[in-house]
Amino acid sequence: MSDARNDHRLDAAIARLPRGSALVYRHYHLPPPERRARFEALRRRCALRGIAVITAGEARGWRGEGRYAAPHALGRSAGLRLATAHSLAEIGAAVRARASAVLLSPVFPTRSHPGAPVLGAVRFLLLARRSPLPVIALGGMTKRRAARLPVWGWAAIDGLA
Repeated sequence: MSDARNDHRLDAAIARLPRGSALVYRHYHLPPPERRARFEALRRRCALRGIAVITAGEARGWRGEGRYAAPHALGRSAGLRLATAHSLAEIGAAVRARASAVLLSPVFPTRSHPGAPVLGAVRFLLLARRSPLPVIALGGMTKRRAARLPVWGWAAIDGLA
């Protein structure tokens, strides 16, 4: 997942991602024209490596392979539809919104939300097992932590920084 904190390292991170991965492009810190230009540059780089680019926020008409948003904001977007969730009720909302997968968070403490409550590994796994959708772990994730969580995938912000 892109962010102001990892922008300077995204090129190197993209080079390390395996084919079939995805980059959720956020970059909310940039003004609209620069945000769009950075998206296009990263999209081209990702295309060369077989990495999908998923848009988040105001990105209508951009050529990404999908959309990342809260279930109610997914709308009728085409491609991969990644929904945010923090509870079983929000997983249900993602199902009703016809999401492709759900990013369940925060699993562990994060710099994005210091001091915020976290699910922890046990509660995360209990929720993930109840989800009819593929679950992607988010929040304080690293490659090592992801290896201990038997889920479909994992995402990171600081883990890419």
